[in-house]
Amino acid sequence: MSSVGYPRRTLHLLHSPLFSTSAEYHYMDQKQRALLSCKKAKAIGLAYDMTIDDILSLSPKFWELHNDPIVLLDGAAFTLLIIQLNLCAGTIARYTARRPELVPVVEDLLQFRKHGQYLMTEIGHGLDIANIETTATLQPSGEFILHSPTPNSAKFMPPTIPAGEPCVAVVYARLIVNGEDRGHRPFLVPLNDGKQMCTGVQSKLLPFRGGSAPVTHSITTFRNVRLPRGALLGSLDKPADLHANLMNIIERITVGTIALGCIALTFTQCYATIGTMYSLRRRIGSPTRNMPILNFRTQQAPILAAASNAYVMQALQRWAVAQFCDKGLDWRVRQGIAAIFKAVMSQHAQQGAMGVSERCGAQGLFAHNQMTCLHSETRGIAIAEGDVLGLAIRLVNELLLGRYRMPPPANRESLLARHEAGLFAELQGIIKSAPHHRAAEVNKLILPLCQPMMEAIGHRMAYEAAVAQGVRPALIDLYVANVVRLDPAWYADHAGLGRTAQLAMESRAQDAVLPLLGELVKEMDVFAYVHAPIVSDERWAAFVDALETYEGDARVDLPEPRAGGLLGVETELVRSHL
Repeated sequence: MSSVGYPRRTLHLLHSPLFSTSAEYHYMDQKQRALLSCKKAKAIGLAYDMTIDDILSLSPKFWELHNDPIVLLDGAAFTLLIIQLNLCAGTIARYTARRPELVPVVEDLLQFRKHGQYLMTEIGHGLDIANIETTATLQPSGEFILHSPTPNSAKFMPPTIPAGEPCVAVVYARLIVNGEDRGHRPFLVPLNDGKQMCTGVQSKLLPFRGGSAPVTHSITTFRNVRLPRGALLGSLDKPADLHANLMNIIERITVGTIALGCIALTFTQCYATIGTMYSLRRRIGSPTRNMPILNFRTQQAPILAAASNAYVMQALQRWAVAQFCDKGLDWRVRQGIAAIFKAVMSQHAQQGAMGVSERCGAQGLFAHNQMTCLHSETRGIAIAEGDVLGLAIRLVNELLLGRYRMPPPANRESLLARHEAGLFAELQGIIKSAPHHRAAEVNKLILPLCQPMMEAIGHRMAYEAAVAQGVRPALIDLYVANVVRLDPAWYADHAGLGRTAQLAMESRAQDAVLPLLGELVKEMDVFAYVHAPIVSDERWAAFVDALETYEGDARVDLPEPRAGGLLGVETELVRSHL
């Protein structure tokens, strides 16, 4: 399954001390770990040896990177890697055809001679990027003054503190020429030399997120930073359509939307692998009469769900990437496919994390067993490069207004296609009765249903991709049952599937998939990147042996019972209180 067509370019890194996952690594200071992740990002990036063409053409190697299970070892390293290659280098690379002097900058980023960051969102505006406040004002000399005019205009999240190598960033600001606001532009801005910040640039290190692998997320402000004329990426001219210009210059965000969704597939494969191996190892009963906990349906259900979802998710990925790379499609449709893909992938990955980690009991709570950490990373994926809810609100409203259409169902009579059509018809009825698409009724009744609507489109697309690509029918059947559980009332009301029928459908599908589980996990081919010690007795023993150990000869006195009393209390007094 999963490794077919996806070369493992990072296997050699697993034996490097840099990627050690020993107990010593887990005891390391958070900031030390975060800075170590910078070195890991460089090692992964160099293993792929990306070119400008790979980044601009979205080559197969570009997508292979986003499916590499090395992300399971350090999500922070992958975060840094994706920012540097896709957002920073990718944005600058778009201008190299007309600005050949930028090629060495991109090459430095691809070879990790410099760190690259991407500063767009601001504390006071978040997703509302149209209203960012940072300004870049053209001076009579031809230079620009980059400035953060208010506390709310500080750039939020990108890790901008010095980390050993010089760091440059793509910074988004409003271009001001002769007092006129000419819309948003990206600027190439030096942030630090690897040891200290550049003049006028301030970075405040945020406390670490908790849960996920630590990243030095920061708040970054600019105080009248002087930039040369060449720092502007793009034209001084005011665009005819400010919104279209904004969407154009942040194109790599949409690339990131679909690319980040790919990572969720690897996470889901990891959950299925850890859940299966732990549930076979963990036994219940006496030493002479016992059985693995995988014998219980309550243990099987979330693991089988994760496994079936993973196979269907991969089929969706192959279809969605091909559609996204088809430049013959309307760009808005390609954006919509990216948004739908990310929503479904992050949804299923979060379900897998919660379901499987809970069935690992207390062991599922620890970061060294990977699942809680990956779950936190998935939450970040759902927000980064376009928050899923924000993407859903924009997409579904545009579909309801008829501005464009998503690829239609191949089989309109399939259960998931009927669900999609049913939800869409409900929303159409609401918006037709509203006086305007921004009316209060739309805010109250449509906005809360935008994300479920977008996910429903994605579930249908995933199902059809799995059917078209020949995914095992048993896995497809279980995937459908998994999706039905997300909106059981609709299927009971509109598809004739009552509660008993839904449970029976799910149980039959689970029975069909269970005998395949070992084979499915083997085909996922992520075990080499799984470092959770709970997957085998050997790993667990080695993990415990390496733990920080405390021993000694201390003595702590405890009270001794007196004659005629219980722990020094007279028997009569005790009886009087019974």
